[in-house]
Amino acid sequence: MGRMNVRIAAGVGALAIVAAGAAGCGGRQGGAAKDDAASEVTCKVTENTRVGIATGNATGVYYVVGNALAGQLSAATDGKLTGTAAETGASVQNVEQLVGGQYDVAFSLFDTAVNAVQGKGSFTAPQPVEALARIYDNYTQVVVRAESGITSVADMKGRKISTGSPKSGTEVIANRLLQAAGLDPAKDIQAQRLDLTKTVEGMKDGSIDGFFWSGGLPTGGVTDLFTTAGDKVKFIDITPLLPKMTELNPAYQAGTIRADVYRTTADTPTIVVPNVLLVRKNLDANVACAITKTVFEKKDALAQANPAAKGISLENARKTDPVPLHRGAAKALQDLGAN
Repeated sequence: MGRMNVRIAAGVGALAIVAAGAAGCGGRQGGAAKDDAASEVTCKVTENTRVGIATGNATGVYYVVGNALAGQLSAATDGKLTGTAAETGASVQNVEQLVGGQYDVAFSLFDTAVNAVQGKGSFTAPQPVEALARIYDNYTQVVVRAESGITSVADMKGRKISTGSPKSGTEVIANRLLQAAGLDPAKDIQAQRLDLTKTVEGMKDGSIDGFFWSGGLPTGGVTDLFTTAGDKVKFIDITPLLPKMTELNPAYQAGTIRADVYRTTADTPTIVVPNVLLVRKNLDANVACAITKTVFEKKDALAQANPAAKGISLENARKTDPVPLHRGAAKALQDLGAN
């Protein structure tokens, strides 16, 4: 695995593995990648196949839901398809390692996925990835120490701010929000490129002044912070920056973090962006179909792992344009009656 510090974790009841090398990271067996463009999609997995799922930080929702999905694949396919979920830096890194063959399925923020297929932003050329489905929405959660005096993103100038793990979707959004507020992320803040676990630790011990996080609701690490720190931390409203954000990408939308999610004193307006599950174009169509069906047929089990998965819906599943749907996923969604 060399290039990254990744903890491989099996989902509930899923196979746990530790392997070396790129093929081992994804754990593929039985030919998950095939040139099968002309074959019929039956959604039947007939060979023993193991898929690696790239998720995100260990205290984030990607990791929790990814593990739950890994745990459901075997039961949904009579044991033919098994999955392992890995902790990663999230969206941008996930796409890079998906294309590199280290994983077979990747969680990604939609704005990052769009950049990937268009060869923009963090990507210098279009990436050969396609979507299984749009899933739940991520909420941009910007938290500061209450005594910091920070009430807007512009107030972060000169402060120690965690912008998320390197090559994460959170980092992409954080930098865009800072730029929208007139700040240079490389010069105007003391950027701390930390994963969520270290970010929460820094907020607790006062070594950082605030942070950006993009994740489903609730995110475990954020719950821990508000439970432990109480009124010593607070959300800030970033929606005044939404018009500039939508100029960059129409995926950004207005949303609300309800007070009951983290037991705060009031609702917090924020910016949301959808999530998508990505695969390589050459993933076996029947494997892609089986995974997609599992996401929707086992939605309740995923939601038990984290309530964010309640946002998975057939109504929104096909809304991935300009990221094309994998043909195996298109077959699954057709069979499931998606709009």
